[in-house]
Amino acid sequence: MKLSKKEVEHVALLARLALSEEEKERFRAQLSSVLEYADIINRLDTEKVAPTYHVLPIQNVERPDKEHETLPLEETLQNAPQRDGNYFRVPRII
Repeated sequence: MKLSKKEVEHVALLARLALSEEEKERFRAQLSSVLEYADIINRLDTEKVAPTYHVLPIQNVERPDKEHETLPLEETLQNAPQRDGNYFRVPRII
């Protein structure tokens, strides 16, 4: 699929890019080749290919949750830069 100069200008406008005439021509050729390659991929027969999320088999590696004692409150807050009672005091972000 060959892109026109006008289509490249439209894409550049959407991307907020200011392109020179030389860049428009270069990107026209590059984007056209990307779209041609995508068209080749779209023509592949994938009817008998199972849908996958990953090419390689992947499994989650998670540790089981275990209950354990937490740190005492004073020990937890001893290195806090600022405290407000029993809480960490952090800067307000708006």
